[in-house]
Amino acid sequence: MLVVLGLGSNLGDSLRIIFDAVKALEEVLVELRRASLYETEPLHVTDQRRFINTAVTGLYSGTPRELLSCVHEIEARFGRDRSRERRWGERTLDIDVLLFGELVLSDPVLAIPHPRLRERRFALEPLLELLPNAVEPGTGLSYRSICEALPDQGEILRLLPALAESV
Repeated sequence: MLVVLGLGSNLGDSLRIIFDAVKALEEVLVELRRASLYETEPLHVTDQRRFINTAVTGLYSGTPRELLSCVHEIEARFGRDRSRERRWGERTLDIDVLLFGELVLSDPVLAIPHPRLRERRFALEPLLELLPNAVEPGTGLSYRSICEALPDQGEILRLLPALAESV
């Protein structure tokens, strides 16, 4: 199944964390591709550092919950402790399951597509870099049109192109 994951970090050496997390995800996803790295303004909780964001896509052979478990394991490996963080606050690593093929799923543990994807330019820009014609499962709406309709969310700087090697 083709999946898309969104990655973000704004604690510690965020560039190194993102590059190393992508390497860890290469063990989980086949034919992994990474979007450019972006530096973005925090949303909702603005008294924190800017985030480094990217997205990856690849093929995954397990279930959505198995993928979520892998993602949580990788986040923990990079110092994320969900019990100690504030909502939308600082984090060493956040990995969101944005898309899982055409699946639409909503339960207390996992929602796919990610329930706030359509509100987040920092997630949509890298997703669209990887899959320029992506549409929202269930509605068929173009993610490009959704992204273009978003209100201003602050400056988004493209730091490194997708083909750049790790630092």
